[in-house]
Amino acid sequence: MSITTYGLQDIKKEIQHLSQGQLAELCLRLARYKKENKELLAYLLFDANNEHAFIEKIKAEVGFMFSQLPSQNYAAAKSIRKILRLINKYVKFIGSKQAEIELLINFCYNYLQYTDRRTSYKPLRLILIRQVEKIRSQIQKLHEDLQFDYNHEYNSLLTEAGKKFPWFYQNDYLL
Repeated sequence: MSITTYGLQDIKKEIQHLSQGQLAELCLRLARYKKENKELLAYLLFDANNEHAFIEKIKAEVGFMFSQLPSQNYAAAKSIRKILRLINKYVKFIGSKQAEIELLINFCYNYLQYTDRRTSYKPLRLILIRQVEKIRSQIQKLHEDLQFDYNHEYNSLLTEAGKKFPWFYQNDYLL
């Protein structure tokens, strides 16, 4: 025996036939089972109406987490990956390419500020390179006007990274 999994269209049609009380009960029941569902529901109820303030709150939390970064390379890489998981979760909640670019650029600036410039630990270096490549690809997906707005910030990030890290070749990542 297997349980049938319905598509979103079927679920949407069925939800339209429910009363408000039944719908609220279903949402609470769904939130009870997974922490991420609860966090998404909390975002949609309390923070979705002021996206800018939510992004600033995330930036502050990321800055605090970077300030607590351990000095050992392996532990620092683990902590930075944890920060990236947090950012990706919140980006999924927001669902905006501009918010993703803004948060990733902020992540890279924090990376530049808090990581050791002399590190030769390859996994730690690859984290920055992957995020820069991700930012570049996300900017290219935006409308031309928005691309122009983010190009300056992206290029200044590349310049700063090139100055701080001898292993970072900014010309490889220019738009």
